[in-house]
Amino acid sequence: MSNEFHAAVGREHYAQSLRKAQITDLLGLITGTNTNLVNFDEVAQRLKARQEISRRIENVPLDKIVGSVGRYLDFTREFLPRSSINSFRWAKLDAALNSLEGVPPVELYKLGDAYFVRDGNHRISVARANQIDEIEAYVTELQTSIPLSFTDFERDLWIIKVEYAEFMAETHLDLLRPGADISMTVPGRYEILLNHIEVHRYLRNMDLKREGSNTNLSRADAVASWYDTVYMPVIEAMRKNQLLDHFPGRTEVDLYLWIIKHREALSTRYGLAPLDPETAVATFAETHSDNPLERTIQGLRLGLHKTLGEERPLGMSEEAFIEARARHDAGERTLREAEEESSASMEQEE
Repeated sequence: MSNEFHAAVGREHYAQSLRKAQITDLLGLITGTNTNLVNFDEVAQRLKARQEISRRIENVPLDKIVGSVGRYLDFTREFLPRSSINSFRWAKLDAALNSLEGVPPVELYKLGDAYFVRDGNHRISVARANQIDEIEAYVTELQTSIPLSFTDFERDLWIIKVEYAEFMAETHLDLLRPGADISMTVPGRYEILLNHIEVHRYLRNMDLKREGSNTNLSRADAVASWYDTVYMPVIEAMRKNQLLDHFPGRTEVDLYLWIIKHREALSTRYGLAPLDPETAVATFAETHSDNPLERTIQGLRLGLHKTLGEERPLGMSEEAFIEARARHDAGERTLREAEEESSASMEQEE
């Protein structure tokens, strides 16, 4: 076949791939899905990856290549080309791939079971457009203490793994409470747990001060105290009510954070002190579920509850409501109020 034929096919392949990329990005905007390649520099920095000296050539499955060193915005996660790339170069590589000329190996970094493009983004894009399964590559493997598979990068699970490792390194909860399960399904939440621990430490130190003690809770003691007296009571109430059954695919920590947020919202709205774990879980269960039918029923019940002019949260007894209001009037602070007080205290110390 002539060079002109291969060039024409290459241009057509590019046009088809560009249209697919545009549709992919449009669907990503609608669904809120990140369609970009993974940014290698961000991953390597967060993982504190160390380069191995060994460099070898091997055939790499294209579907295990998840990111790029510098061009992660020029292609979609399936390496479909966006309009920012050089269409002439792309089509020329497509023609070369389908002729006797061929293309040279690409250069990749390997982290765990996933690969990132150091050089050769266009060649990988062209290879995928031609439905090729593997590509010849020079591979440099990077060491990391966190095991990763290429599927960890499909929904940014790698971020959660890194944040989990950082949380454990800062709190040593895995040593203080062996077997503690602090796994999540959403990134960016471990910082909230750290803040909860610091607020708990502040409140406990204030209690000790009022009791006439000159000692302060150490960081390790604060972590253990938070886990035993704040976190686990909520988890035990959740288990008692089998709450996790209504949220398939979620973890206990996911629900813990939602319940704490729910509890704070009720405290602010109704002027209540923080609800005890049983009441917090009970009121949450009345208004939250991942089951569509349950959500519909809950919405109808909540609407009726408001229509009847009920002065307390759905699922909360009058006795518990009066008791929480009395504790609030006596000066008991919510988590948000304690956080604001703690921040103000730290600013004064500085």
